[in-house]
Amino acid sequence: MSRSVSAPAPGRRMTGRGVSVLLTGIALVIAANVFAAPILLAAAVLLLAMLILSAIVVFAPHRRAVVSRTVASDLLTVSDDTTVRVRVDLRTLLSAPAGRWHDVLPPAVRGSSSGAFPPDSRETVPGGVTMTMTYAISGARRGLASLGPFQLTTTDPFGLFRRTDELGDPTPITIVPAVLPLPRLADRTGRAGGTAQTSSHRLGQGSDNLSPRRYVPGDSMRRIHWRATAHRGDLMVRQEEQESSPDALVVLDRAGVRWGPADPTMPGAVAAGFGEEGFDRAVTACASIALHLVDHGFAVDVVDATGVLIGRLRGAEDERDGLLVALAGTAARTGERDAGLPAASEGHTVGPLVMITGALDAADAAALTHGGAGTPILLATAPGADALAAAGARGWRTATLGDDPAIAWANTGADEEPAHAGT
Repeated sequence: MSRSVSAPAPGRRMTGRGVSVLLTGIALVIAANVFAAPILLAAAVLLLAMLILSAIVVFAPHRRAVVSRTVASDLLTVSDDTTVRVRVDLRTLLSAPAGRWHDVLPPAVRGSSSGAFPPDSRETVPGGVTMTMTYAISGARRGLASLGPFQLTTTDPFGLFRRTDELGDPTPITIVPAVLPLPRLADRTGRAGGTAQTSSHRLGQGSDNLSPRRYVPGDSMRRIHWRATAHRGDLMVRQEEQESSPDALVVLDRAGVRWGPADPTMPGAVAAGFGEEGFDRAVTACASIALHLVDHGFAVDVVDATGVLIGRLRGAEDERDGLLVALAGTAARTGERDAGLPAASEGHTVGPLVMITGALDAADAAALTHGGAGTPILLATAPGADALAAAGARGWRTATLGDDPAIAWANTGADEEPAHAGT
């Protein structure tokens, strides 16, 4: 596994060897006066002259550089790898200095971003030299971060002085949450929705010009075309149903009160559901579930518990990327208005409803309504005693959310066939 290398502090300083040479020179000057030994004075002058010459070699050159980075992946996913290519156009009257280069990495990524300078890949140009360095990084945790600045550390041939310059500007990088595979959701609207989008692309016409079609299990009773039903003697539904995907709602609870610091007396598994670690679990589950649902034909809205829209998925690739970028930068927030669990699900009755939260007590769980959603699912990273049972009594499918959302998804029974599916 690659690891991050500590960055040297920028600046100009004398090395330990340089300090030793300086002290030795001073001692020789004192000894030359005490013992009246000109040879010692000559040696002292030689050492001090070497110090001055070395300082001029290291500190005198004025360095200007243009640093550009190219990241192989537009979005870096947690635990995935990518390659960074750094190009440095160094302007100097002298030849490229010898030393070490280091590209500063944020805590959100891991990698080894340093090496010998100048690198083998370089080209001399009028007034300077162009060099290219490449290194690999992997996502450590989601977030918005920056690569850089680029640091160049050089020393004189004797190793008496060290100079570290920061060159160029940092490059922004986005580390998005991982999207993990989940079992297929067994939901009647999900099976209907799997064909809805395909049909709409094939028909390619407005709903006003479409005739009713025969009812199939999973169609909403609200879409029944009663006039056509009476005329044909069979249940018929409006054809425009084929032009719309079933709705699904994913609610990510960002209230800071449910993501506070863990109580030291809590069991380890429950305590891990609090704080940043627990919230990161929730974000990973949110991304995985939302993309899982849209892949199975749903039109998905992702909101927080106050109803604020985080992302909207209708099958387009840029919508997926937009949601992942939004989740990369989201964080738990504090505020009195977040003290309770608002009914973000109010009015959502068509398809799956997934609520993802942190600390949940029995009182909040008992008051949490799902608005008659087709498949209400509640995942909590740190549920209190009887909280999941209280939510289950309200009709929710519940599970404790751990490191793998697929396990929690399966534990809710969301991948099981509903008992009423065939009716």
